[in-house]
Amino acid sequence: MTKYNEDAYEEERRPVKKSSGSSKSSGAKSSGTRSSGTKASGTKSTGAKSSGSGKKSSEKKKPTSKKNSRKEQEKKKRRRIVLFILEIAVLLVMVVVLYGVMTAEKTGKVELDEEDIIINDTVKQAEETTMKGYRNIALFGVDSTTGALTKNTRSDTIMIASINQDTGECKLVSVYRDTYLNLSNDSYNKCNSAYAKGGPEMAISMLNMNLDMNITDFVTVGFAGLTDTVDALGGVYIDVDDAEISHLNNYQLCIAEDLKRSYTPVTTTGYQLLDGLQATGYCRIRYTAGDDFKRAERQREVLTAVADQAKKASPTQLVNTANSVFEEVYTSLDLSEIVELLGDINKYYISETAGFPAEEHRVTATIGSKGSCVVPLNLEENVIWLHDFLFEAETYTPSAMVKDCSAQIEADTANYVN
Repeated sequence: MTKYNEDAYEEERRPVKKSSGSSKSSGAKSSGTRSSGTKASGTKSTGAKSSGSGKKSSEKKKPTSKKNSRKEQEKKKRRRIVLFILEIAVLLVMVVVLYGVMTAEKTGKVELDEEDIIINDTVKQAEETTMKGYRNIALFGVDSTTGALTKNTRSDTIMIASINQDTGECKLVSVYRDTYLNLSNDSYNKCNSAYAKGGPEMAISMLNMNLDMNITDFVTVGFAGLTDTVDALGGVYIDVDDAEISHLNNYQLCIAEDLKRSYTPVTTTGYQLLDGLQATGYCRIRYTAGDDFKRAERQREVLTAVADQAKKASPTQLVNTANSVFEEVYTSLDLSEIVELLGDINKYYISETAGFPAEEHRVTATIGSKGSCVVPLNLEENVIWLHDFLFEAETYTPSAMVKDCSAQIEADTANYVN
């Protein structure tokens, strides 16, 4: 078994208390003369001059109190109306800004032709049974500082976000970038090369074909997009350990130079707030125990931290995030879907994350000229595990296509896997 190595490229008024036995009436000064139950001549009663008749002040307090109570109720009602109007205004602003962002010339919105995306035949049955009520989205992170997001760049981060639309539960699965799979054109290689060859359509088809998924939507982001997302949300909280700190700083230095931005080194270990460049550098660390498997875990950790920060964000922050991100992403999601997601953001939560192939069903080996690859020992077993993890489908049966891919992978790698 060959030790796993990566390719060379990087990637809210308290009420006023009434006086009891006091010589002062509410809101008025006393003349300094006390009388038992009467106001001294020349003193001011609440809101009116005394006639000196000796009437008890309490006889005038009751109607005044009721009047004040009515006024307070009217004020509170007005305040509630104003707050309601403000909330509606904020929502309208969000919609207008998002619409402007999504229709700008720099928008990353793209219409995918679903006829070009491969979905295995038997998956249609799963959509009405084990996968019913779930929405699956592909997330790609490309090793690009120049904004090349469409293709001709490898997807060094490949994730599937599976969302239970009834409960809001979301699970994340990293597909290791060097996993030996069918690229969707019956050629087998490291799966991250599918994006470079045919963009998101081919990369989505690769995931669907090998994993029996039904993905038709995606989001692709580069270094700048991730950096600006984290910064717009005020940073993310990550626990940095001794083995990571130097690599984190080295990576963010390289990214800062490419993006022509300044950076702030991380000087202490422990749980702390990282800014955009720091978090992006953290995502790229691979020279620690666990190699690329650990890096994929860090990427899921950062994405989970981003989701946590988004839940705490104000509408203004979410709008700022939208402004920062949507010019730097490539996505099939449209305006109505984005507005819906923002409106329901507190509904969603990431419950579990994992990597594919599963640890017990994979090995690393050098596959001839294709280099060091992550080999699924049995693709069928991995797909059964995946559907159980995502959809709790304990008795899932892989499609004929998955079985064919599994057999070919085994044939291609048998001489290299010990």
